[in-house]
Amino acid sequence: MARYRCMVCNWVYDEEKEGKKFSEQPDSYTCPNCGAPKSAFVPEGIVKGDENITTNVADKIVEQLVSFGVKYIYGIPGDSNLPLIEAIRKSGKIKFILTRHEETAAFMACAHGKMTDRLGVCISIAGPGSTNLITGLMDAAEDRSPVLSLLGQIPEVYLGSEAFQEIGQLELFHPFTDSAQAIARSTQALKLVTMAVKHAYKNPGVAALSMPTDVLVEKLDQSIFIPGMRLAKPMPGPKEDDIGRAVYLINESKRPAIIAGWGTRHYGDTLVKLADKMKAPIATTSRAKGVINETHSLSLGVLGSLGSKHAALSIQSADLVIVIGTGFRHAHLVPSGIKMIQIDWDPMRIGRTFDIHVGIVGDAGMAMERLIAKVEMKKPDREFWDTIQKMKAAHTKEIETEAEDFSRPINPGYVIQALKRNITKDAIICVDVGDHTYWFYKKFKCEGQRTFLSANIASMGFGLPAALSAKLDFPDRQVICVAGDGGFAMLASDFTTAVREKLAIKAIVFNDGRLKNIKKEQIRDGYPVFGVDFPNPDFARFAISCGGDGFRVEDPKALDATLKQAFVSPKPCIVDIIVDPEKLAPSGERFD
Repeated sequence: MARYRCMVCNWVYDEEKEGKKFSEQPDSYTCPNCGAPKSAFVPEGIVKGDENITTNVADKIVEQLVSFGVKYIYGIPGDSNLPLIEAIRKSGKIKFILTRHEETAAFMACAHGKMTDRLGVCISIAGPGSTNLITGLMDAAEDRSPVLSLLGQIPEVYLGSEAFQEIGQLELFHPFTDSAQAIARSTQALKLVTMAVKHAYKNPGVAALSMPTDVLVEKLDQSIFIPGMRLAKPMPGPKEDDIGRAVYLINESKRPAIIAGWGTRHYGDTLVKLADKMKAPIATTSRAKGVINETHSLSLGVLGSLGSKHAALSIQSADLVIVIGTGFRHAHLVPSGIKMIQIDWDPMRIGRTFDIHVGIVGDAGMAMERLIAKVEMKKPDREFWDTIQKMKAAHTKEIETEAEDFSRPINPGYVIQALKRNITKDAIICVDVGDHTYWFYKKFKCEGQRTFLSANIASMGFGLPAALSAKLDFPDRQVICVAGDGGFAMLASDFTTAVREKLAIKAIVFNDGRLKNIKKEQIRDGYPVFGVDFPNPDFARFAISCGGDGFRVEDPKALDATLKQAFVSPKPCIVDIIVDPEKLAPSGERFD
């Protein structure tokens, strides 16, 4: 027996329930729910071949994703993806995380990829559901996070007829994905899912699968692909000739320095070992903040628009710079006369923004181990290091001064130091985009904490979804969202997701009632300040109304005690901090 769906109102004619085949209905038959003609009905779930087949395409897609290690799928259910949602429910091996907005789902999938190097998966319906994913998916594409987006689609037989919620998904997603394909036949499903996963891991990046509803319910008993026989994650090793040339330059240098990027995120100890042997200070990109302990004598903190002045001046005083695991866009921070070595697994990034003397294509950890084995133990250049220590001391003094500033409204710099005093050493900090981002990256010294942000597209709204994802993946670690009121409010409704899933995240909201970073840019470019102020709700009361804990802080002397109270709460919390709207952080041209 078969089922037929009305493409106007979605009422289903079930032959078993009706006791009559749909084909036996007269041509004058109309939908009993909306009155649509018989021609408006499309077959759904017709058995093709063996009547004993009990699984459909949606079931097999979920089974294949389980084999690839997928534990969570984030998104919103709806008519065009219901077969897949039902398959997730029946499987019981993947947890479906319902979000309030598809942008949250995409950011969560992206954050999962960034934090674990494993595939993040999000799901949407056709039409507006899929368009709502785009910002989060763009973040994954630009920051190279492996993400698979499962796009519900209208039935394949109606594509091209301007049906309800039909959009050109493939045309829309092709420009920023590594792969965008449609499952047009049941026999394509597992191959296309597997190829999509391979594409997502390749760069890494985003793969999109458009899944027509009628195809999802077609019967399928094909065996899934075994991951070990289909997936490979090559780890390219550096060439010995390139290592030798790099060793020669390092041994000849007097004042070497290192710029460490995202590619070093798993190799903090190796990075410090290499730097210590070379007597080279380490500056990190914003994405690599926390890869090494920033109180270490070798650390310069972050380099770039979010970084410190002493990091930039130290790099400019070097006679050799080794750039590891980053394309590093701020080429103007490195004078043209300095010799350069660059290490990256992607040959396209070698020499992309600056001239290099040695390029090493390969995994950063492997390359650093080879260098450690071959470079000579250096003696520090005393003048170089004395200058660095004086600049770092001045920066530390600046931080200490802010830590004792009890002015009202609260100094944003004071908030950063209060956070530093109360946070755990292994905390995961998800930082949103705004004026507070500069305060955090310039003034918070990581001592074991790991940080994550929307780096290359610098999207507001990233912090809360990333924190939700982090707490799912690392339930035993403290997870902090550091956000401005503008970025937090964009997806604040998903605080209820934290409450429902019992994710005890802590959101620190810098509340100044304006888009302060935009105000800063208007002043910088000579424009009058305009269109940047807004009224805010009481975020603390909002948190409580959602079922979490909320705290509002206006007195800096109460902040430490409030943070302690929030951090021991078993509930998700919002700490709503009224900060000085006139105190602006120094800004740069972009995040990197």
